[in-house]
Amino acid sequence: MSAALFIEQVFNGLQFGVMLFLMSAGLTLIFGVMGLINLAHGALYMVGAFAAAAVSAATGSFLLALMGALAASAVAGVLVEVIVIRRLYARDHLDQVLATFALILIFSEGTRWVFGSFPLYLDVPAALAGPVMLPFGIAYPAYRLAIIGIGLVVAAALFFLIAGTRVGMRIRAGESDREMIGALGVNISALYTGVFALGAALAGFAGALVGAIQSVQVGMGEPVLILAFVTIVIGGIGSIRGAFVGALLVGLTDTLGRVLLPILFSAVMEPSAAATVGGALASMAIYILMALVLLFKPTGLYGGAA
Repeated sequence: MSAALFIEQVFNGLQFGVMLFLMSAGLTLIFGVMGLINLAHGALYMVGAFAAAAVSAATGSFLLALMGALAASAVAGVLVEVIVIRRLYARDHLDQVLATFALILIFSEGTRWVFGSFPLYLDVPAALAGPVMLPFGIAYPAYRLAIIGIGLVVAAALFFLIAGTRVGMRIRAGESDREMIGALGVNISALYTGVFALGAALAGFAGALVGAIQSVQVGMGEPVLILAFVTIVIGGIGSIRGAFVGALLVGLTDTLGRVLLPILFSAVMEPSAAATVGGALASMAIYILMALVLLFKPTGLYGGAA
C-alpha cells in the first residue's frame, strides 16, 4: 500500500469516527444520565437528514439546512421525551426497548408518508465541493475535512459544557445521584428534557452532515445506531471522552481494516479469496476490538469518567 493511500484512508477513518462521535455522544449522555436504552436514537439521526434535505431543497442554503436539522431533531427529541420517554424512567429496560423500538417504526413510516419511499439528495456546499491538496500529492475532499473540523469543534464544546459549566455540573450530578439534586431544587424533568433534546440535536446534526455524502433514505439511522452502541461500550457508558476515543477507534479500525486486511491476505492466497476473507474479517474487526477492550476493561476505556 502506498503512503498516499494509507493517509487518505486514515482521513476517511477520522471522518467516519467524528460522525460516530456526534451520534454516540448524545446516546451516551441519555443512557448515562437517564439510564434509558434509546433504540430510537437512529430515527432522530434520520429526522435530521430529511429535515436538512427538505430545507436545502426549499432555500438552496446548506447552512440553513444544518440549522433546520438541528431544530427539527431537537423538537422531535423534546416531543418524544415529553410524550413517551418520560413514562419509561421507572420501568425496566425491556419496556424501554419495546417502546423505543415502536418509535423507530413510527418515525420510519411517518417519514415515508411525508417524503415518500425514494431517496433524497443533499448537495455539498459549493465552497466545499472541491478537493484540498495534502502531502504526498493527495487531493482530499474539502467537505470531508470540514466534517472532521466540525466534529472536533463540537467535541471541544461538549467537553466544556460537561466539565466547565453549571449545566454540565447538574448533568454530572444527575448521573451520579438524581434524587439528591432533585432534593436540592433542580428541576429533574427539565434537565432530562434538555439532555434528551441535546442528544437528539447531535444525532440530527450528524445525519445532516452525512446526508451530503450519501443518499437520505428511510432507515438510514439503524446501521449507524449499532455502531454508536459499539462506540459507547468501548469508550465507557456515560463518558463523553470515552465516546470520542471510542468513535475514533471504531472509525479507524473499520476503515483501515477494509483496506489493509484484503491486502495482507493477498500475500498468501488468491486475490478473490483474499478479498472475501479480508472483507469478512474487516466486518468483524470492530466487534473483535470491543471484545478485547471489555476483556481488559469491563466498564470500557473511560467508564465512570466524564
